[in-house]
Amino acid sequence: MKLAVLGGGGFRVPLVYGALLRDTAKPRVEEVMLYDVSAERLDAIRHVLDQLAAGHDHPPRVLTTTDLDTALRDADFVFSAIRVGGLAGRTADERVALDLGLLGQETTGPGGIAYGLRTVPEAVRVAERVAALAPRAWVINFTNPAGMITEAMRTVLGDRVVGICDSPIGLIRRAAAALGLEPSRVSPDYVGLNHLGWLRGLTYQGQDVLPGLLADDDALRQVEEARIFGSDWVRTLGALPNEYLYYYYFTRESVAAINGAEHTRGESLLGQQDRFYAAVRERPEHALTEWGRARRERDATYMAEARDTTDAGARDAADLQAGGYEGIALALMAAIARGEPSTMILNVRNGSAVAGLPADAVVEIPCAVDGSGVRPLATRPLPGRFLGLVQQVKAVEQTTIAAALSGSSRLAVEAFALHPLVDSVGTAHKLLDGYRARIPELAAVLPGSA
Repeated sequence: MKLAVLGGGGFRVPLVYGALLRDTAKPRVEEVMLYDVSAERLDAIRHVLDQLAAGHDHPPRVLTTTDLDTALRDADFVFSAIRVGGLAGRTADERVALDLGLLGQETTGPGGIAYGLRTVPEAVRVAERVAALAPRAWVINFTNPAGMITEAMRTVLGDRVVGICDSPIGLIRRAAAALGLEPSRVSPDYVGLNHLGWLRGLTYQGQDVLPGLLADDDALRQVEEARIFGSDWVRTLGALPNEYLYYYYFTRESVAAINGAEHTRGESLLGQQDRFYAAVRERPEHALTEWGRARRERDATYMAEARDTTDAGARDAADLQAGGYEGIALALMAAIARGEPSTMILNVRNGSAVAGLPADAVVEIPCAVDGSGVRPLATRPLPGRFLGLVQQVKAVEQTTIAAALSGSSRLAVEAFALHPLVDSVGTAHKLLDGYRARIPELAAVLPGSA
């Protein structure tokens, strides 16, 4: 099988390749084609992969290209992990919002809208090239904002594009471990949008064991999300929220913490990655060592503002070692390519699975996956305190997609103004002006005035 990785010079690509090296079942990926707009980044990651493969028998062959069509032609699977505007764009996503007193975050709030506005047109172009050059391929979308981008790509590829995120499976894994259960033996009642969902139940041997977890102080302290949100709040909700809901439930604390830090998350990652790529350029023989060092630093500082503000403590070492995106992506590939039935939480078309949302909306819910494809599973209705937020954010996502594909600044202002973390229409206009001034890729998508 051929796997095309878009954004192949990205920092997390070695995680995917490492998972492929551990995968010995048949059929397996024999060729990995890395595509990126930066030949220098591709070269650095190629050095890391070569060193990862050392000592392995018959590792997947790695090729690199800066030509999208070459990467896609005859691919069986496509991993899309592009970042339009690079990390410099992410830092602008964060700072423009922070300068207006709003949350500055990559996927949540105004930063996520700005990221989506400049990414949607490129994601749709990628989908069109997949349809032309690899019409039987499955596209697994890593690109954030994952739900929004998957929904945009669906307009071209339909059910053959699926979005993934490691936040839900991480939450479920931590909840199960706190109860002394194997994650593979529990069935989660998880529902929402990407970076906006709740674990409402956890069934083991026919019983929902989540209420017992919520009632147990010692067990809750083992769950990072419970430490971040506080035991009283998760009991009030009657559910464990996705970690990104911290930005909604503790907005003022989040903004204060980010403003109080020396650097935003994007600025920190930009510095880390600049140092990594420079180090590999100078000493390519140490590429894998440099990557490992940078990865440990990246993992340890993930959502540090929330953990520091709430005294949640450092991330659990065993949890970090359990892996993330790469494991979900490989499990999804195995289920489809080998017909190995599995249930996993994915970003897919809603249909009638989540009551109260449009049928064409992409939602993040449990799905059954096998050789015939991906089927969303029906969920219990969301209570009003959850459904209202989901409906509002989904309306923002769909308005953002419409703005990006039409080039309408009026719709872009509407998307900003509708978001619950933006407090006025006037502020929405300022956001759009600020992002256009800072991010050339966004200004190209929305050249006119609102």
